[in-house]
Amino acid sequence: MVNIEIDGKQVSVPKGSTIMDGAKEVGVYIPHFCYHKKLSIAANCRMCLVQVEKAPKPLPACATPVMDGMKVYTHSKQAVTAQKGVMEFLLINHPLDCPICDQAGECQLQDLAVGYGASGSRYQEAKRVVANKNLGPLISTDMTRCIHCTRCVRFGQEIAGIMELGMAGRGEHAEILSFVGKTVDSELSGNVIDLCPVGALVSKPFRYSARTWELSRRKSISPHCGLGSNLIVQVKHNRVMRVLPRDNEAINECWLSDKDRFAYEGLNSEDRLTQPMIKRDGQWQECDWQEALEYTANQLIDIKEEFGAQSLGALTSAHSTTEELYLLQKLMRGLGSGNVDHRLRQSDFSADKQLHGIPWLGTSIAELSELKSVLIVGSTLRKDHPLLAQRVRQAVKKGAQLNIVNPVDDDLLTKIENKFIVAPNEIAETLAGILKAALDVKDVSESEKFKSLLASVQIQETATAKAIATSLIENAPAAVYLGNMAQHHPDYTKFLILSNALAEVTGASFGILGEAANSVGAYVAGAVPDLSGISSAVNLYPGVMSGYNAAQMLQQSTDNKCRGFILMNIEPEFDTYDGQQSMSAIRSSDFVVSLSAYRGNAPEYANVLLPIAPFTETSGTFVNTEGRVQSFNGVVAPQGETRPAWKVLRVMANLFRLDGFDYETSEQVRDAIFFEGTELDKYMSNSIRTTGFDLQMNRKNTIQRIGEVPIYQADPIVRRAQSLQQTRDAVSIQAQLSSALMETLGISTGDQISIKQGNEAIQLQAVCDEKLPANCVRLPCAHPKTFKLGAMFGEISVEKV
Repeated sequence: MVNIEIDGKQVSVPKGSTIMDGAKEVGVYIPHFCYHKKLSIAANCRMCLVQVEKAPKPLPACATPVMDGMKVYTHSKQAVTAQKGVMEFLLINHPLDCPICDQAGECQLQDLAVGYGASGSRYQEAKRVVANKNLGPLISTDMTRCIHCTRCVRFGQEIAGIMELGMAGRGEHAEILSFVGKTVDSELSGNVIDLCPVGALVSKPFRYSARTWELSRRKSISPHCGLGSNLIVQVKHNRVMRVLPRDNEAINECWLSDKDRFAYEGLNSEDRLTQPMIKRDGQWQECDWQEALEYTANQLIDIKEEFGAQSLGALTSAHSTTEELYLLQKLMRGLGSGNVDHRLRQSDFSADKQLHGIPWLGTSIAELSELKSVLIVGSTLRKDHPLLAQRVRQAVKKGAQLNIVNPVDDDLLTKIENKFIVAPNEIAETLAGILKAALDVKDVSESEKFKSLLASVQIQETATAKAIATSLIENAPAAVYLGNMAQHHPDYTKFLILSNALAEVTGASFGILGEAANSVGAYVAGAVPDLSGISSAVNLYPGVMSGYNAAQMLQQSTDNKCRGFILMNIEPEFDTYDGQQSMSAIRSSDFVVSLSAYRGNAPEYANVLLPIAPFTETSGTFVNTEGRVQSFNGVVAPQGETRPAWKVLRVMANLFRLDGFDYETSEQVRDAIFFEGTELDKYMSNSIRTTGFDLQMNRKNTIQRIGEVPIYQADPIVRRAQSLQQTRDAVSIQAQLSSALMETLGISTGDQISIKQGNEAIQLQAVCDEKLPANCVRLPCAHPKTFKLGAMFGEISVEKV
């Protein structure tokens, strides 16, 4: 530690700290523009000049390292004169357009000009003007206002991992611009809006819609990805106008992904459902809540009495709150049916009875930045988990080794030590090879447990497998993670078993990258059909009946046909593993009630539409992928006749005359789930019993589909955010094939091709991707152009139109 004095206050700071760090410790504010706690030091705005005893001239506080016995004066005559001089230079070319600037009222330059600016300018020459740039649908520019702090440039290089903005020119000809003809397409791009200390980069969707002093600020939690990012939601006249990050070092730090930041547009969509509706004689009619709920209850009771309780099924998603999921499963089980599931994109449920607990991240989110070796299996990491990908990039910068087993070879914007890019049906075999290599490296090949596990597998040992195994063994702490693609794949259980074994052999931690903000909470709430695996850890819901999983409910076999469906917060054509089969099953059922914030395509297949509140209009709790419980309140009143889903389910249960639904507030529901003394750590476990599983690999020489959920198609709110739907990620929906497959099929880039799966065919433009495995077509799902096709992973046929 080094002892220094700042404005007469003594402070001890670690060696290597700067004067700015010391000033923070004692609560002294030093004006600055280019300095930011998460970015490298540039020292190019010079606003933080301070007087240091015995120094011949003022020094920048952000870039001057402390020395023992140093005396610093931040408000001396010399320091203030230097700061005022810098401010005068910054204002020479700055336009006087505060009245029309979106940054007015929250502008650092405006604030500091009050303290350090003069009342008039000595500069009489013409001010410079800089042409505005088109950076895409999310960021609006007024580059004449730019003060060249380079925060946006450093953010791209250091946090987003890609330098999309740079500074060209010198002196007053210097300007920030993107590369020729390019927009800013990073999935974290919106953070440059927060970083810009002036109005040069502002939010395009928010621009000219409200003034900062007109907005109320309310805390909330984002439902869109597994982190549950902390939000500040800004509201005007009961309408969400803007979303900003709320600092939480343990989760999202001070960043937000574009999905979390701009998805709020979907909350104000014209597609919002605001009145209960009933379909009578093929016609939709608006009605009141009493009529809609009584009609729904009567229909479900009729189906139960005619076909039995097992003919009722409930499908929901982990974007719902824990309270909503808890009451839904409690309602279903009260009716005598265990058919309730939130894992709609999962296709392999054979691990359900073998799990020891709730699947989770396996480490805290913050620990990702400290890992020394990582293996990620089956994940489009940057698109599925933008902020986790950012933490992995920071770990690699510190020397961590990143290893990949994946069917696609996207640029993760960081160094990758070893990678296997294999067809989806070869992932399990690849993992078995890495496990065998790890056993050889550790010399524990005599272990009967793993010998029997690998006995049925033909494995070719490779140098890459050995390199990955060695990386995990020799670099602690290490971790193995299964991504969204792995969880959706028909071999999910094999991945679970092999990854678990690999983590055990190498000493690494093992985790599941949760798909939504309530990925752990959905299990805690009991929104799964088979609780035997979970309740073996701690008896969460003793004596609870089991039922059909999502795949079984959506099959059309006669022996377990669901005739009545409750759909909550989902659109089955987009949110299920096999959209074609799901829609067929739902359309052939007798009765469907959709609890949703949106109409969507529900009028085509539902009988009753009940408008429920999205996360901004209700209170609730999310338990994120690391098992962190985060409660939040509604930030605006529900639109029209919309009601929170937990209230709708409570009233529905009362109509069924079920006991135990006398909740007055969502907090009472939360207390019923997280009763006193509940320790979630006891419930969470990724370990699995390996006995009785067949690891035989199925290798068919057919054209396989690689189905991924595009970043801005993940849930109903994001799908309706107009600005996000105009981004490059959302617009470029194409069929990607390797050059070898294109040559075999006689297809060229740009050709229209017909893709057939099951009973449906669609046409898309073909694009060559050299990095794809042979005999694979990368084809997004959950999209209006592709949802008619079948399974996310499966056999498809392709031909030129």
